Amino acid sequence: MIDSHCHLDHEPLLSDLDNVLQRSKDIGIEKLLTISTSFDSFKRIKKIVDKDKIIYGTVGIHPHETNNDTIDIEFIVQNIKENKKIIGIGETGLDFFYNNSDKDKQIQSFRTHIEASLKSNVPLIIHSRDAEEDTFRILNEYKNKDLKILMHCFTGSQKFAEKLLELNAFFSASGIITFKNAKDLQKTFEFLPLDKILIETDSPFLAPEPKRGKKNEPSYIDFTASKLANIKGVDKNKLIQSTTNNFNNLFSN
Repeated sequence: MIDSHCHLDHEPLLSDLDNVLQRSKDIGIEKLLTISTSFDSFKRIKKIVDKDKIIYGTVGIHPHETNNDTIDIEFIVQNIKENKKIIGIGETGLDFFYNNSDKDKQIQSFRTHIEASLKSNVPLIIHSRDAEEDTFRILNEYKNKDLKILMHCFTGSQKFAEKLLELNAFFSASGIITFKNAKDLQKTFEFLPLDKILIETDSPFLAPEPKRGKKNEPSYIDFTASKLANIKGVDKNKLIQSTTNNFNNLFSN
């Protein structure tokens, strides 16, 4: 089992990392991908990936942080070259729900991450909220360039998912799919091909049922895996094996 998106550099995970890792291993997690959100975050991640063989990391700037942190292609590419445990780019994308950063700066940053992904042939981890039209429009410009797309914590419409499948995108299911009010999202994941699905916690955020409202952690991915297996109508072990294979195939460089 692989948690394809967590934030180990955030509290309370960071100060309890040894125990978090042990609980992760106890439920069968074999890899954790801890996600960069800012330059400060990336500094922490470069240290965290050396803590244990199961931890891998990414380099990138979250759309919320693009007013403060401006990244360039060479910085991303160089850091991937220098560290074999930095295996993804992001999280990047567009968030027009909170609008914590200027829209144009978010778009500019998104394009920078895309170009770096193409240059390094490393998967792009995308955050998209209230921005389906712009997200797809930009990604579609790179349609024939074999861009490796991972839609993190996917909560978009089925129509959006159908369009993204045309770009060969992968979709990561978070604890949100366990929520009682997530019927439409559950139907979207029922529709999505099993070979295009990964699982994640986005911890310490978005704890799944029955832990909702608590601080999330990677070991809680087990609840998401159980629910997703139910949604897909497959054995849980098959679901875990499929999502693990999908991660490994996507991130094999």
